[in-house]
Amino acid sequence: MIRLFFILFSLVSFLGAESAAIPTMNFQFDSPDTPQQLVSSLNVLVLLTLLFLAPSMVLVMTTFTRFVIVFGFLRQALGTQQVPPTQLLVMLAMILTFFVMEPVGQKAYDNGIKPYIEETIGYEEAFAKTTLPFKNFMIRNTREKDLALFFRIRKMENPATVADVPLSIVIPAFVISELKTAFEIGFLLFLPFLVIDMVVASILMSMGMMMLPPVMIALPFKILVFVLIDGWNLLIGNLIASIR
Repeated sequence: MIRLFFILFSLVSFLGAESAAIPTMNFQFDSPDTPQQLVSSLNVLVLLTLLFLAPSMVLVMTTFTRFVIVFGFLRQALGTQQVPPTQLLVMLAMILTFFVMEPVGQKAYDNGIKPYIEETIGYEEAFAKTTLPFKNFMIRNTREKDLALFFRIRKMENPATVADVPLSIVIPAFVISELKTAFEIGFLLFLPFLVIDMVVASILMSMGMMMLPPVMIALPFKILVFVLIDGWNLLIGNLIASIR
């Protein structure tokens, strides 16, 4: 610790002695002189905003919500407390999300971002073509009832085509549809493990072992059943198959 202090003290002394050779940085905020400067500044602001909102966009515009909620239900149904760890489940949900959304992202890049980088289309057209694959994906996995709910809240007329549905309605409708689907899958996951808990509890009560926690006895049986049926393979395969 003392050695580290002397190293830091020597470094500060050296910087103080050589302060004349150290370049300085000056940040100034000036009003734009031309419309082009204003547009450039706004583009930087939009880019920084998109980078800041990227994690939230992953949550509300992809299947990440469905995956992470189902995995949480699975852990609760097994009764394994913190196994698998939350970080592992989140990373698995993220990997599966990238796997599912890769064709959509590639299509959005080829149709919108790449032509915009090559300066063959304008900003507005690039934005529309980039968001269209995501919009189509979300609408395919959204119930009509949920879309109608937000159209009714906004007091808007029913759209004639998919392109007429604004993102401000597609995104919240997609989120609540994903939540409903995840809870339905979670309910189906709970049923077989609940049966095991009830069977074990009945056996313990019939043997007079009422002081022994049924959850502790049922846990190895639930893990054994989940491993024997290759649960992870079945769960992930059916989860991906449920996505349209």
